[in-house]
Amino acid sequence: MKTRGDWYEQRAVDWLRSAGWTIVARNYHTRLGEIDIIARDQSTLVFIEVRARHNPLFASASGSVDWRKQRKVSRSAQLFLKQQPAWSGWACRFDVIAFEPTQSADELELRWIRSAFTT
Repeated sequence: MKTRGDWYEQRAVDWLRSAGWTIVARNYHTRLGEIDIIARDQSTLVFIEVRARHNPLFASASGSVDWRKQRKVSRSAQLFLKQQPAWSGWACRFDVIAFEPTQSADELELRWIRSAFTT
């Protein structure tokens, strides 16, 4: 059974592909954490965290990527690069794709945050 999170991750993948990106991996799991999407944006390898929030009373989707989550993604990215040496020379970036509620629509709006954090 697919979860709501899977649905938003698929929307993010579809959006990235429509922008000409190549998907390298999805749901990359390590003992340190998980990376939702790893993609290639021209000559940059991008590690992407996908978040969605339906209730505006709680932290925003993008705001929920706190320092703990950033550290997990960063460490998982380091492990990915160690396990996949072909990518080790590439420039890397950490992005967030957040699905946030809007005031005028029932559907959540995709918000891409390029270089959302650094390590």
